[in-house]
Amino acid sequence: MRRFKNILVVCDEQSAYEHAFERVLWLATVNKARVTLIDVIDAAPGDLSRLLRSLPGGRARDIESKVVDVHRTRLEELAAPLRERDVQVDTLVRQGTDFIEIIQTVLSNDHDLVIKGAQRSSNGPFFRGADMHLMRKCPCPVWVLNSRSEHRSRRILAAVDPDPDDPVRNGLNRTILQLATSLAMQDESDLDVISVWRVKEESTLRHSSFIKMPPAEVDALVEEEERQSGWRLQELVGEFRRITEKMRVLHIKGVASDIITKHVVEEDIDTIVMGTIGRTGVAGFFIGNTAETILSRVGCSVLTVKPQGFISPVSLEAAPAGAAH
Repeated sequence: MRRFKNILVVCDEQSAYEHAFERVLWLATVNKARVTLIDVIDAAPGDLSRLLRSLPGGRARDIESKVVDVHRTRLEELAAPLRERDVQVDTLVRQGTDFIEIIQTVLSNDHDLVIKGAQRSSNGPFFRGADMHLMRKCPCPVWVLNSRSEHRSRRILAAVDPDPDDPVRNGLNRTILQLATSLAMQDESDLDVISVWRVKEESTLRHSSFIKMPPAEVDALVEEEERQSGWRLQELVGEFRRITEKMRVLHIKGVASDIITKHVVEEDIDTIVMGTIGRTGVAGFFIGNTAETILSRVGCSVLTVKPQGFISPVSLEAAPAGAAH
C-alpha cells in the first residue's frame, strides 16, 4: 500500500464517507501522501440558477454560490482533523455527474487511488450507481469501503488468475498480491489467495454422444489442467509468502464467480482485492464478466485494480470542467 502518494477521497453525502477516514489517515501517514477531499454537487454549473430563475434580482446565482459554499465548508470541516495530524489536504467541490467528475479529477491531477464509502442504501445491491461506474471506468485503483467495515480488515481475499504467458494479466495478478499482502501485514489480518480453475466444456466432452471422447482421455485433460494451473499459482505466490505468515493459498475447481462469492460468505471475508480485466468495445474498456458478477453478489469492502494500459472511457474532453470556484 506504500505506492499511493496522491489519494482522492469521495465525501458526497450519498456515500458512507465517514468510515474511510481511518484508512485515509493511515495511508497518508505511512506514505506521506497528499489527500484531496472531493464532493460533487448533482447539478452542472448554472443548473441551480436556471431552476431558480423565477426569483427576483440576482438571487438565483447568489443561492447557487451559497450552495457551493455550504459544500466547501463541510469539506473544510472534514479536512481539519487530518490537517491536525500533519496530513496535507486539499478540498475540491465539483458540479455535474458524480462519477464523471471524479474520474476527470483523477485524470487532471494524477491521483493514484480513489477511496469512498459505499453508497448508502437500505436495500437492493450493495454496490450501486457511482460505485459501479467508478469500478468499471476509473483508471486508478478504487477502494469502496462497506459502511459497516471496521478500521482494520480481519479477513482479506485476493482473487488471482495466473497466466505467465499473458504479461498484462500476470502484471495485474502481481499488483493484486502486492496490495493484498501489504494490507494484510498492516492490519495483521488473515489472507486467502484464491485461484479458480476448470476445463471449459468438460461436461460436453464427457457426455456428448457426438464427441464420443473416452472418459480416460477427459480425466487426463482435467488432471493436466489442474497440474498446470496449480503450478502457475505456486509460481505467482512464491515471492509473496515471506511477506505475511497468515497467507493461505487455495486452488479450487469450479466457476470463479460462484466459488469466490461462496468463499466470501462462508469465510466471513471483509475485504476483497481483485482485478478488472478490460475488453475493447464501442465505448472503450469495461469491467470483466467475472468481476461484474462477483461485485453484484458481495457486500464487503472491495479494492479493485485495473490492468496496465487500461484507458478510461471518460476523458477530460468528455464534458466541460465542473470545478466550483
